Amino acid sequence: MIEDLHHATPAVPGSALGAVRLADWGVIRAQGEESAKFLHSQLTQDLALQAPAQARLAGFCSAKGRLLATMLAVKPDEQSVLLALPADVLPATLKRLSMFVLRAKTKLTDDGAAWAVWGLSGAQARDWLGAAAPVEVWSVGRPALPDGRQAFATRLPDDGLTPRFLLLQPADAPAPALPTIDPEEWQGLDVTAGLVWVREGTVEQFVPQMINLELIGGVNFQKGCYPGQEIVARSQYRGTIKRRTHLFALDGVDADARPGQEIFHSGDPEQPAGMVAGFGRQEGRPLLLAEVKLAALESGTLHLGSAQGALLTPRSLPYPLGETSP
Repeated sequence: MIEDLHHATPAVPGSALGAVRLADWGVIRAQGEESAKFLHSQLTQDLALQAPAQARLAGFCSAKGRLLATMLAVKPDEQSVLLALPADVLPATLKRLSMFVLRAKTKLTDDGAAWAVWGLSGAQARDWLGAAAPVEVWSVGRPALPDGRQAFATRLPDDGLTPRFLLLQPADAPAPALPTIDPEEWQGLDVTAGLVWVREGTVEQFVPQMINLELIGGVNFQKGCYPGQEIVARSQYRGTIKRRTHLFALDGVDADARPGQEIFHSGDPEQPAGMVAGFGRQEGRPLLLAEVKLAALESGTLHLGSAQGALLTPRSLPYPLGETSP
């Protein structure tokens, strides 16, 4: 029998408290008076009603409802939107979005050279942000830089123990005066928060519900059409979700995994039972988010790469599965 999925969530390690430059992230800028309106028609979230103090977690889907990218949207002003997302999917995302601009009054550009993306975690990071530290998840604070320019700090989901933030600031601004976090430890915080970012290895592998996107505020079911909307809505309302992302510890301190790597069940070594959606470490110990068949959790064990691969031990997510809030 697969172990109970509600073990106590591991404590956040001290090595994951501070700041890390997310060099593997980039930024797309949409500039023009119809930027929000255009993106609203393309993404899973409502950007038309997004206030300046709000961020939006959003997915960009194919016509078949499969995720091409996930991203964080913030509004610097009334005529622009910044989309922060993993750099390995940025060029294809920018190219595909640009195909649909047509007559919309917006221009999409790769603005990554102008911005530095930082991950901040812990009480010290919150204190460093000061009054600009946002309290609610997906809310935005605007810390002022010494030269008067503004940065944008978004409160991210966490494991319920430690606040964390995604900071966008001009690329030439000084680094946050905080201890340095190892990149894999930061990714471990995404994992324990149950937050998946689509990477190159997982493009078109998941509909939003497979990575729990609607459970953490990434899908708005009241907004108008977007590519794949009918399939996403059908999955939600017809109860056809048979795969979900779960949190696992990976056996072996030196074990490694990558997004897109297949998961196998001990009782069916020929067919993959799931896929790695995210990987990170907590005090050096490997953790992963894996999208798996719900039936595969009923008995037997799950393994990385093959039925003889490293064992996956279930851990608890910080939010309940199987409950939707359309």
